[in-house]
Amino acid sequence: MPQSQKKYAAPALEKGLDILELLSTEEQGLGLSEISRSLGRSVSEIFRMLVVLTERGYVAQDPDTDRYVLTTLLFEVAHRTPLIKRLTALAGPQMRRLSRQVNQTIHLAVISNDAVLVVGQVDAPGNNILSVRLGARIDLWRASSGRVMLAFMPQEDLAEVFSQVPLPEGKTEPVLREELAKIRKRGHEITESFVLRGIINISAPIIDHTGQAIAALTIPHLERYHDTVSFDECCTALFATAEQLSRSIGGGVSTPQGDRPAAVSRA
Repeated sequence: MPQSQKKYAAPALEKGLDILELLSTEEQGLGLSEISRSLGRSVSEIFRMLVVLTERGYVAQDPDTDRYVLTTLLFEVAHRTPLIKRLTALAGPQMRRLSRQVNQTIHLAVISNDAVLVVGQVDAPGNNILSVRLGARIDLWRASSGRVMLAFMPQEDLAEVFSQVPLPEGKTEPVLREELAKIRKRGHEITESFVLRGIINISAPIIDHTGQAIAALTIPHLERYHDTVSFDECCTALFATAEQLSRSIGGGVSTPQGDRPAAVSRA
């Protein structure tokens, strides 16, 4: 829009955006005088803007060349907002469809501080259901969804979890790390419930563009005498839904359907 037609003006903001847009086209970055020349602005005003952008982490200066380059912060910000609202909006229809398909309760969970937080819940359409309360907070180590998300967590973040969250009774850090490594390799967890007898948890991660699990989709599988959908079909449907959700947020990971522990097989 031409300057004369602008209803509102924010010169400082415009200068900052001009710098970001310019640097986005320069793979090797630009020096202060080059940026000033390209934008037709004084060195002093560009320098002030660069100081702020550098302090905020959007721009970095190469100490060897003094050139300014964009960091990945803009990319990260674009994928950050607002996580739970975006997740539940995307997941809701697919969770309802999955619940009707397999006649099981589905829940969506994220990690919140040192616990698993249930942010989405769809009950099975039949008369016999196993429900997990929306908004429930569950011990991180006593939820398959928590273990699945931890399995895809960066090592430095996982180390912080181990240092701050008490380990479950009878477990050591090496044992838990081995279990998480196996979950990551399989791409999901299928295991007996940590809180209810006779229930098998089927849980798969929702993976973002960085390869981290930002959420987990879980079925606490309730076996009925006359189920028309087999346990294996239920697993396959959940894995496919989790992968679809991962792709819808710009991520995606293959969730293998083999290597299911025989001890929990319902086949």
